Amino acid sequence: MSPGSVAAGEMANTSSVAGELIASLMLRPWGQVSPSVYETGRMVTLAPWLTGHRERIDYLTGTQRQDGAWGAPDGYGLVPTLSATEALLSALARGDLGVDRECLAQAAERGLRVLATWLGERLELPDTPAIEHIVPSLVALINRHVEDLAGHAPLPLPEGMSHDTLHLVRSWISSGAEIPEKLLHALEIAGDEAGGARGVRPTAIGTIGASPAATAAWLGGPEGHDADGRARDHLEAVVRRHGGPVPVGLPITVFERGWVLSWLTRAGVPVEAPPEMVADLRAAIGPDGTAAGPGLPADADTTSVALYALALLGAPYEPDSLWRFRSGTHFSTWPGEQGVSVSVNAHVLDAFGEYVARRPAAAPRYVETISGLAAWIADRQQPDGSWTDRWHASPYYATVACALALDAFGGDASAGSVRAAVEWVLGTQRPDGSWGRWEGTAEETAYGMQTLLLTRSRMDPRCVLAADEGQAYLTRSAGTEHPPLWHDKDLYVPLAVTRAAVIAAAHLAERARDGAAP
Repeated sequence: MSPGSVAAGEMANTSSVAGELIASLMLRPWGQVSPSVYETGRMVTLAPWLTGHRERIDYLTGTQRQDGAWGAPDGYGLVPTLSATEALLSALARGDLGVDRECLAQAAERGLRVLATWLGERLELPDTPAIEHIVPSLVALINRHVEDLAGHAPLPLPEGMSHDTLHLVRSWISSGAEIPEKLLHALEIAGDEAGGARGVRPTAIGTIGASPAATAAWLGGPEGHDADGRARDHLEAVVRRHGGPVPVGLPITVFERGWVLSWLTRAGVPVEAPPEMVADLRAAIGPDGTAAGPGLPADADTTSVALYALALLGAPYEPDSLWRFRSGTHFSTWPGEQGVSVSVNAHVLDAFGEYVARRPAAAPRYVETISGLAAWIADRQQPDGSWTDRWHASPYYATVACALALDAFGGDASAGSVRAAVEWVLGTQRPDGSWGRWEGTAEETAYGMQTLLLTRSRMDPRCVLAADEGQAYLTRSAGTEHPPLWHDKDLYVPLAVTRAAVIAAAHLAERARDGAAP
């Protein structure tokens, strides 16, 4: 099933489509994730000996834009363009066999030109994970290459970035000190110090930081540092599964299951979760919460969505583990997080609110926090009625998360915020019925439709009409690729999650046309 195919003729049977999607989660427990230009570029540089090397190079040259860049607009292209350009320069410098050197040289030249233009100007960069380390590390690598290239000056760093913090991180790693789990996800920034770093060990499935690039950096070469071969076997499994290119994060087992189940169940899609999936989701939540997948640290986002999904499925579980993420008036993604996320706090509100709805006796412990969280989220609404967030490029994702949480658990005090969000969604629908930051997309259209049909304005004829136009767009766009919008080191698509969002929106539109409540 292609990512958008749920919007075609099968819309009258969303339950069946949803059941097929959930079955696919069991068949592919590591998760369904799009390839990443950034991560694939790092693999070209770090692991040319790994199966699929030629396919990775072809992927990089095939995804380069006509202007010489890779990736999305608004600063999102810097990291993938740095990574892809450096990877092609590395392949040329090594003299890789079986590649079209002229094609690679031209692609690298175009990448260098666009990077020189971008970095010669003031550049607004998105708040993506480890960007403050990734950009200096890649600029340094490229500048080593351009020393031997006529007509190219060294690339400068963006304003506000320096190599100093990266040097500190590398010294820390080389000392053998224990490395925080969230740093392991970008271990490749450590360069030579990452190879066999004493403070690093692969997980049981062989990954370092749920990242192919981090795993390859630690492995260091075809012989590697893992005595039992787990890390190399893991990389082989990932590249064979994706045909050469690699995703930016894998596995994402708990994250994927939590989001898919919560999207579908919240929308009332009649689907049955396998008992073993529910049991696995429950078992993943420990005293410190749960991580998106093996190799990653526990985070409040995955923990709260997993808890919310369990409650919706009739298996509520005490959300004690969330308290460790509390940071004053809000909750952090993980302890010590720099910056804040409104979507994380919306998901925490969902988890607490739904648990209390299922366990009313627990209300005294959570009611004050629920009220405070709702107020904190409402205070961060933009003047136009939307929200923006650090974990997704689209304001439609942040807005649906906040609007739905406030509508369900924010009480009358949140009515104005929810109404403003609905008006913003209504006012930003595109002429073709879609919604989207840069262009209309099925994913963002699904979020717009859910904001209209899962809040207290659902019976407003304007909402029903707009959602119907959104549904028509979904039908027309069936089978098209979802562009990457989710934040990691590079933008990516959690394919099953976005598919679930579209299924949920389609179901809601059907119900709205029939005049039924969600």
